[in-house]
Amino acid sequence: MQNRSHAVMAQRTEAANSRDDFPTPPWATRGFMKHVMAEFGPFKSQSCLEPACGAGHMAKVLKEHFGEVRASDAYKYGYGAVRNYLDVPYEANAVDWVITNPPFRLAEDFVQRSLVVAREGVAVLVRTVFIESVGRYRNLFEKTPPLICAQYTERVPMVKGRLDRKASTATGYAWLVWRKSGARSTQLTWIPPCRKVFELDSDYPR
Repeated sequence: MQNRSHAVMAQRTEAANSRDDFPTPPWATRGFMKHVMAEFGPFKSQSCLEPACGAGHMAKVLKEHFGEVRASDAYKYGYGAVRNYLDVPYEANAVDWVITNPPFRLAEDFVQRSLVVAREGVAVLVRTVFIESVGRYRNLFEKTPPLICAQYTERVPMVKGRLDRKASTATGYAWLVWRKSGARSTQLTWIPPCRKVFELDSDYPR
C-alpha cells in the first residue's frame, strides 16, 4: 500500500543535476503581490528581475505590477534569457527588486546573490521548511534576517515541469522578503485564502 503520510508526501528531493522546475501557479504570485508586497508599492516606476523564470508563469504576473521585468533562467524554456544566475552574475544594484521561486537546493545562494543585485529588496518563494536549518540560520538568517515571512494559509500545488490545476500537495510554502534597508527582526504574517479570487482559466494551457 502506498504511504500517504504527511511526512512522506511533504518531501521533495531532487538530484544535484536536476532543473528543479516546479512552476508557480500564477494565482499564488498575484496573492503575494496583493497581500504582502502592496505596502511597498506602487511599482510602475520600478524594475524587477526573475532569475529562475522557467516558462514565465511568475514573470508574467510581475509584469502586471512592475514597469520593467527582466527574466532569465539557467535552462531554455522559451521565455526569458538563458543565463545561469550564479555563474553569470548581474551587476550590483542592477534592479530595484529580485523576486523568484529559486531551485530549493540553491535558494540560499540565490538570496545572497540577490541581496547584491537588488537596490530595494528581495523576495523568494520557498518551502516552509527552508527556515529550519541550523546552518542556514548561521549563514543567512542570523546575520541578515528577512523583514517578512509570509506563510500561505492554503496549499500551493507545484508539479514538476508543468502547471496542473487539479494537483494537490502536502508541502507548505512561504515568501521571505528582505529590504535593503535591513531588519533586526522578522515579521510573521499570513497570505489569506486567495486562490478563488486570483486564479484565471487563461493561466492554464488547454
